[in-house]
Formats: sequence, structure tokens, C-alpha cells
Amino acid sequence: MNLRLFVALEPPDLVRRRLGALQARLRHEAGRHADEVRWVDPANVHLTLQFLGAAPEERVRAISEAIAEVARASSPLRLELGGAGGFPSARRPRVVFTKLGGDLEALRQLVARLGERLAPLGFPPEERAFTPHLTQGRARDGRGAPGLGGALAGTGSDDSTAWRAEEVVLFRSHLSPAGPRYEALGRWRLGSVSP
Repeated sequence: MNLRLFVALEPPDLVRRRLGALQARLRHEAGRHADEVRWVDPANVHLTLQFLGAAPEERVRAISEAIAEVARASSPLRLELGGAGGFPSARRPRVVFTKLGGDLEALRQLVARLGERLAPLGFPPEERAFTPHLTQGRARDGRGAPGLGGALAGTGSDDSTAWRAEEVVLFRSHLSPAGPRYEALGRWRLGSVSP
């Protein structure tokens, strides 16, 4: 059986609450245009380090060993929330997100090491550069949500809530019409000597 997997960092509850407040503010400022976006429940927000996609269940052990090895060789990260943004542009975003600051170079190195270690297992890293962000929502129309442009431009980085990311998580994603549910299959502390 194939499992839909990804590797991520989980923000703590305080950060999730701040994200919920930012999302509410964006929705309010967008007015009727807020319906152009499928908003992510703040309880499901995470920082994806690498999306693995469909993976045979028997590969989970090797994947877990690779993640554990990278986690042991890494250090905890200090991350902080920034302002809102949009991919591919804030004027017509297909993805609405919250920017991140803090130990971004160390975060990029962690992502690169994961990619190097997981590639031989059949999970190459994405070709585009890693852009640290927390997804808040996705446009319902594949062409983007132009009505969100003004709301994104008006949401600065007045909240620099910080947190210490201390573990990497391997998640399984269960998709359903009610939305995704994420199940942690393993957790590894950054800089830890034990798996």
C-alpha cells in the first residue's frame, strides 16, 4: 500500500493562534474576495521541508532512518513569523502564505541535507529553490485570487512571534472531502543522539 508522505516542522500552539489571527485579518480585509481561497485550518499548518508523495509502506523504515540521520546532524532552529505573501505573486496569488524569518540559512541547509539523503531512496528534492513559508490558503481558481492582492499588501509584519523548532516530523496525509488529516509517523529531535 502506498502512503502519502511529507517531512515537516510543526509550529507550536502559540504560533498557530497567531496564524489564525492573521488569517482572520486577511479574510476581513479581503471582504467578499475571501471566498476566492480555500483557507487552511491553523491546526493543520506546518512548514513542509520535503514532500515525498506516494511511498510504499515498506519504505517508511528507510525514510525514517534517513530523517533521523539528518536530524541528529542538525541543530534546533529559531524561526519567526513575518508578513503575508502570495505565490507566484501577491497580486494574483494561487497560494496565500505567512513569511518566515530567523535561522533561514540553517533551515535551508536542513532542507538540502534531507534532499541529499532522501534522493537515493527515490525522493529527489524539488528543483525550485526552497522558500520558507506557512501556507494559509489556496486559490479556488487555478489562475489565482486577484481579489486578495489588496489584503496581502495591507498586511505587514507587525507580529514577529518566534519559536524554537526542535524536531522534524514524518507525516502521513489522509485526504478526504472534509479536508486533509495529518498523522505523525515519526518524530526526531534536532541535534539528538537518539532516534
